[in-house]
Amino acid sequence: MSDRHYLLIYDLAADYLDRRGTYRVAHLELARAAVSRGELVLGGALADPSDQAVLLFKGEGPEAAEGFARVDPYVTEGLVIAWKVRPWTTVVGPDALTRIP
Repeated sequence: MSDRHYLLIYDLAADYLDRRGTYRVAHLELARAAVSRGELVLGGALADPSDQAVLLFKGEGPEAAEGFARVDPYVTEGLVIAWKVRPWTTVVGPDALTRIP
């Protein structure tokens, strides 16, 4: 099986911006560790409104993204009210994994 992209999509609590400071260092440490393992490609919160966040993972399956969400302090402490992982077929751009001639 070859690598695919997976989007981890967070739905954020209404008070996310007010509460994230307490957990931000631990969240970023977790994210940086996933980057160093080659699992996490990009991540960040959406703005205007800040009601969701999206993290792009790369791997043979969704396990890295799912595992990240299960231990992320933003999730375990209730800043994330729901999350899901979706396979994403990337076809355009230098990092696309499915090339279409």
